[in-house]
Amino acid sequence: MPIKTVDEYQVEYVAEALEGSDQWGAFVSISAPSATPMHMNVIHERQRVAADQVFASADEAEAAAEQAAMALLEQVRNPAPPPN
Repeated sequence: MPIKTVDEYQVEYVAEALEGSDQWGAFVSISAPSATPMHMNVIHERQRVAADQVFASADEAEAAAEQAAMALLEQVRNPAPPPN
């Protein structure tokens, strides 16, 4: 399972074989440090990204997961301002 550390965030992205097929799905989770040194707070639960897409290979799915993870992380780091 590839893991990237970006600033203080831990980003996990993975390709996972889809049950009953030869295809792959892309999955992402994001965590941030907590006050407890050996613990991370999950800020984005592991979930499938591009749920309507399937991939022919693990490499394709992993690349899509990484791209989605970086986009999600950008939203976490720079949230949109609340509407007035």
